[in-house]
Amino acid sequence: MNMETLEFIIHPDGRIQEKVTGIVGSSCQEVTAAIEAQLGRVVSQEKTSQYYAQKVYQSAKVNNQEEFSTWETF
Repeated sequence: MNMETLEFIIHPDGRIQEKVTGIVGSSCQEVTAAIEAQLGRVVSQEKTSQYYAQKVYQSAKVNNQEEFSTWETF
């Protein structure tokens, strides 16, 4: 399980740098939207490779078919 982290750096000139790690896909925007609304206007965003990654879902279907044959001994 990955740890999700939000990091905010407030610079002396008032700029706020935000870094999100551990969240795959665009759901990071949903997580940070409320915080960003309180902080003020977002002037730029830089998306990481995790943003563009996709969750992998695996499913397996097993088809077990047994065949029996009868051998007769004469």
